[in-house]
Amino acid sequence: MSDQETTHFGYKTVPAADKASMVAGVFHSVAARYDLMNDLMSGGIHRLWKRFTIELSGVRPGHKVLDIAGGTGDLAFKFSRLVGPSGRVVLADINASMLQVGRDRLTDRGVVANIDYVQADAEKLPFPDNHFDCITIAFGLRNVTDKDAALRSMLRVLKPGGRLLVLEFSRPRHEALSKAYDLYSFRVLPLMGKLVANDPDSYRYLAESIRMHPDQETLKQMMAEAGFDRCEYFNMTGGIVALHRGFKA
Repeated sequence: MSDQETTHFGYKTVPAADKASMVAGVFHSVAARYDLMNDLMSGGIHRLWKRFTIELSGVRPGHKVLDIAGGTGDLAFKFSRLVGPSGRVVLADINASMLQVGRDRLTDRGVVANIDYVQADAEKLPFPDNHFDCITIAFGLRNVTDKDAALRSMLRVLKPGGRLLVLEFSRPRHEALSKAYDLYSFRVLPLMGKLVANDPDSYRYLAESIRMHPDQETLKQMMAEAGFDRCEYFNMTGGIVALHRGFKA
């Protein structure tokens, strides 16, 4: 945690020490219907965004992979197949409800042999130095209070030559798309949250948290300042989502 006294929770300014518990409340509320809402919100396109993330991961048999904010296990499921019996995947999430949903879902899909589940804070990862070949965090960094601390923590536990992949909502590249995206986010999303999950407030927070997240160039610079090498990003769906990649020298 940084020494800042306040931070953003969506558009609200809140004590920095309170943000983690407030975010936890949001995801505890939405955990049971998280997958359904993801499909509805993105029209299923989130599966293509994650597929591209897998393609850029470079993960091979025998690798150790850490999926932070792994939620319901979409990426962890793919990685467990790629690393095989000689590799290891750690599904980590700060939220116990999301972690349990992920564990149940992967167990139901027969993934038991090469995966571990760890409740962990991205800012203070409880793993050894130079341990993982690849780290992913999909749609989770924007919810972290001290993003700089989290990036440094990820760098520490990566092996030299290992890579970090950050998949996150970002800034649309065109004004017309940006306006349509705002209308969708602040009108349609909360309504969808109310009808499907009976929780419009949580989905309003999710829309606000996207707007408060650093844009593509800013996040690229943050990764470089944390110590990552060869930082770059790839815009998808007109910049609504971006995949950032950086390596540990």
